[in-house]
Amino acid sequence: MATDPPEDLTLTPLGGRPRTIREMLTTFHLLFVAFDPYEEPSSWLLPTATRLLRTFDQADVRVALVVTAGPADARLWLGPHAAEFRVFVDPDRTVVKGFGLKELPAAVFVAMDATVIQSAEGWQPGDWRKVMDKVAEITRWNPPVVPGPKDPAPFSGSPV
Repeated sequence: MATDPPEDLTLTPLGGRPRTIREMLTTFHLLFVAFDPYEEPSSWLLPTATRLLRTFDQADVRVALVVTAGPADARLWLGPHAAEFRVFVDPDRTVVKGFGLKELPAAVFVAMDATVIQSAEGWQPGDWRKVMDKVAEITRWNPPVVPGPKDPAPFSGSPV
C-alpha cells in the first residue's frame, strides 16, 4: 500500500524540468500508474493503464505515467504514449520508493495536499477498480470498467 511521499520528492517530466510533488499538486489531484519497463508484466498492463487514464483525461485530476527508466528507454518503451500522456522518468526509483511502493505496476491517486487517497499494486482488478472508483467519486466523473474485456488476468507485480 502506498504511503504519503516526502514533500520535497522530485518528479522529473520527460523533456521537462524537475518539480517537487508540492509544485505538481497546486491545482489538481494526481493519478499516476508506475511501471518497470524492464519487466514483461508491465507491458501486459500498459494498454489497460492508458485506457483507464484516458477516462479521466478531462476530469479535475492530472493523469500521468511513471516509468522507472531514463528518458530514452521510457520513450522507447512507451512509444506513442510518451506524447499522449504526462510522463515522469524515475531511473533510480526515487519516486516509487518515495511513495512506499513495493510492487510495480501500481496505480496511485494523490490528493492536492500530497496525501495518498487510494492505491493498488500489482494487477488485481478489484484493487484497481477501487482506485478508479475513488477518483471518479472525488472528481464527479464516470468510472471506467475494471477489468475490461481485453485486460490481462490478475498477476502479482515485480518487486521495487
